[in-house]
Formats: sequence, structure tokens, C-alpha cells
Amino acid sequence: MKILKNILYILSFAIFFSCNKDDDKIDFTFLQINDVYEIAPIQGGKYGGMARVETLHQNLLKENKNTMLFLAGDFLNPSLIGTLKVDDERVRGKQMVEVMNAMNFDAVAFGNHEFDLSQQDLQKRLNESNFPWISSNVKLKTNAKSIPFYKEREGKRIPLKGTLIKEIIDEDGTTIKIGFISVCIPSNPKEYVEYGNMFVKARAAYAAIKDSVDVVFGLTHVKINNDKRITKLLPNIPLIMGGHEHTNKYEKIGNSIITKADANAKTAYIHRITYYKKTKKAIIDSKLQEITDTIVSNQKVGEIVDKWQTILTTKIKDIIPQPNEVIYNAKIPLDGRDTPIRSEPTNLGKVITAAMSYSFNDKVDAAIVNGGSIRIDDELEGNITAVDIFRVLPYGGAVLKADIKGRLFKRVLDYGELAKGTGAYLHHHNITKKNNIWYIKGKPLLTTKTYTVAFSDYLLKGFDIPFLSSKDKSVTNVSKPKEKELSFDIRRAVVAYLKTQE
Repeated sequence: MKILKNILYILSFAIFFSCNKDDDKIDFTFLQINDVYEIAPIQGGKYGGMARVETLHQNLLKENKNTMLFLAGDFLNPSLIGTLKVDDERVRGKQMVEVMNAMNFDAVAFGNHEFDLSQQDLQKRLNESNFPWISSNVKLKTNAKSIPFYKEREGKRIPLKGTLIKEIIDEDGTTIKIGFISVCIPSNPKEYVEYGNMFVKARAAYAAIKDSVDVVFGLTHVKINNDKRITKLLPNIPLIMGGHEHTNKYEKIGNSIITKADANAKTAYIHRITYYKKTKKAIIDSKLQEITDTIVSNQKVGEIVDKWQTILTTKIKDIIPQPNEVIYNAKIPLDGRDTPIRSEPTNLGKVITAAMSYSFNDKVDAAIVNGGSIRIDDELEGNITAVDIFRVLPYGGAVLKADIKGRLFKRVLDYGELAKGTGAYLHHHNITKKNNIWYIKGKPLLTTKTYTVAFSDYLLKGFDIPFLSSKDKSVTNVSKPKEKELSFDIRRAVVAYLKTQE
């Protein structure tokens, strides 16, 4: 009996140590999203929604406690909720930070749209956030010098870091340190932001942490070609989680993988990673996961989302009585992405300007809107609701009908064409150009003729086109639509117009 007890003791002792033995590998998971501007589901509720992302996050944590959640830039702007005033202050991304705090993000990258905010508003969001921000190439300009962006806590400034190091401990006792570097595309110049060279800073950041960790990953917000160049500069980075393009991408360059999910959490990337300590190799299994209405919303995050959606719906109902009504099915995506909308004609620009004309029963010669008024930075496809149109044109404003002399009208159109790449780029209705000649309703523009044109009210304030103003003598008979008229709000006009389209 004593011999049997000794045998059982030895066996249990062996089993205990075999279960806790370092097997030289460690498994961990990354959940990646990028370019998320809307906390609630989009496209009639079918796709996206941060509460659904959190359900996925929690499920992955149950599968592996070493699961980390990342957002690869662009989340504070643009958003419809962000344009609202609550307690006499613009929201400006406050709703995103509140949701993301509840989700316990492990790190975020700066995206170019973070700098749409004023320095004051961005500082508020940084102070409110409980998650790490990293960037190796953006700094805050001050009168004296450039310094790291920071969070303010109890009057003290806590500088943000250019890199991030995390320690992972497996159930069997295996321990490794992983590092992250991040860079942001310098496409949004602001007086308070200094952009360092993306490639120089990425290489310097990698050199600074590579000897302190077992493996380094990328969390970037740059163009895919920039990511590819970074992988060539840093071939030992096994994975770059990126953003900026808004459409999902998977690229394998040498030993490196670059991934980007679809904007607004229509998809998320799940990276299941096994790291082998002896060979120092990371084996990555990446899966693009659709975020759809088949995923139940997380209750905690869902309550925060619902709070903000209630605020939004209440304000929209002042203009559109049924904001969640499906008004159109876009079989071909309507392109409102930031770069095209500011540099070339898009089908969404055509819809908006056609709607402006429609608001006056098409009794105008033409219609124009500046690309900078279109703020969705995304594509609309499938079922489109009135809320989606508010996302496209969050600042609203009236459609104005005015008479404009041909000479000034030509100057305006020429200016808009030369403003390619900026918010002053113009989208048209009933306007074409051929052989360097502008045509209005198929006839050459005459400088001596007066044209009746539908303008967005913003354009007639002289902000984007400085010589165009309702006060100019060449602009006459400017309409002032009444509240009940379709032209009173450009979003109302677009909703009504789309209801007439098949």
C-alpha cells in the first residue's frame, strides 16, 4: 500500500511539472479594427457596431486570455454624432472615447483624422481616454519646441510614447515581451502637429525597442504602399496592422503580413499568433471576420451606444421624422471616401447635386457643392437610411437658389477644378467640360449670360471660394428657403430625391 502511494505521488508530481513546463511557445491573439467613425451599426443595422465588436472581443478573451484589442487610427472624426452639440459643446469624438474606454483597448494609433479636431478638443479626448496612444512620427508643436502629445492627469502631463511594450505570460509559464511601433500619414497638416518622416521614424522606433523585446509588430495608419516600404525596411516585423484605405486588405511581403479591415467595423481582423522562443518565429493565422447582425451586442457597450444614439435620433427628428427608414438600396456603392470626393467626380457627388436641383423642381440651370461638405469618408452600399445621409452631410445647411453672371460662374468652376485635392473641389449637376470649355445643360457657358444655380449655403459664404459670396454684385436673387421647404436642409433634399430613385 505504501509503495502504491509513493507511485501515485511520483506520478502526480510528474504530471504537475509537465503541465507547467515551458514548452518554448506561446499563443496570443490580436483583434484589429481601423477607421471607425460610427459607434452604432450602419447600413440599416446590418453591419458594424462597437457593441458587436466587444462581443467578439470577449469571446476571444475566453478562448485565450492573452487577447489584445487594437484600433489602427481614425476614430475621433468624422462622425455625425461628433458634430452635435451636447451641453453647449460639440461632441468631437467624445462618444468614441467613452465607448472605447468601456472596451479596454490595448493600444490605438493616431490617424490623420484625429487632427481634424482643434488642439483643444484633441487634448480633451486624450485626457478622457484610458488606453495607450502610440506614434513614432507625430509630435505637438509648441512655441518653444515640438514635444510628445500627452495626457493630463491631476494637473500633470504624462507624455505619450512612440512605442509600446507588453509582456505576455502563458498558462504553462512561458513569458515573452512584444513591442509595437506606429506611424501616421502626414496628409492632414495642422499648425499644432509636427510630422516626422514616416520611414526614418519607423526604423528608429524599431531600433530603439528591438533588443528589449522578443518580437516587434506594427500598428500604422498610412497608405498600403507605405506599409510595404516599411516591411522592406524592417523585414523582421511579422505583422503590420494598418488603416487608412477603408477596404480590407491582406498583403504578404517577404516574411511580413500587412492587414487592414473595412471601415466602420464592417469587418475586423483576428490574428491568432504562435511565437516560438528558440527560433524567434511568429506563425500568424489571420482571419477577416464580418461584423454583422448575427453577432449579439455586448450589453455594457450597447448601453453607451444606445445613450448616444438616443441623443442623435432626437436631434435628427427635428428635420426628418423617420430617420431609420430605408430610403434607397445602393447596389453600386456610393463613393464618399475623402480622397476621391475632394479630387474627382463621384456618384455620391452626383446624387447630392441632383438632389439640390430636385429641391427646386429642377427649375435651375445647374447645381454645385464643395467636396469638403461631404464628410463621411466611406462608401454607402446596400440599404441606405436617412441617418446615413446625415452622416454624409453632418453640417446640413440650406440649398440656396441664386442668379449668377456667366463670367463669375466660369471663375467659380475653374477655381473648383484647380482646387483638386482640397475641400473646395466642386461636384456638379448639369455641368460638363470638354476641350477646355464648360457646358451648362449641354450648351457652352456664356460669360454674358445669367444662370440660375443651386448652391450649398456654405459656398455662398465665401469660405472655400473667397471671391464667391451672396454679397457679390454678380450674384443676385438669392433665395431664403422656409423651414417647410425641401431646400431648407440639404439632407432633407437628398433623402427626398433618393426616395424617387429605383
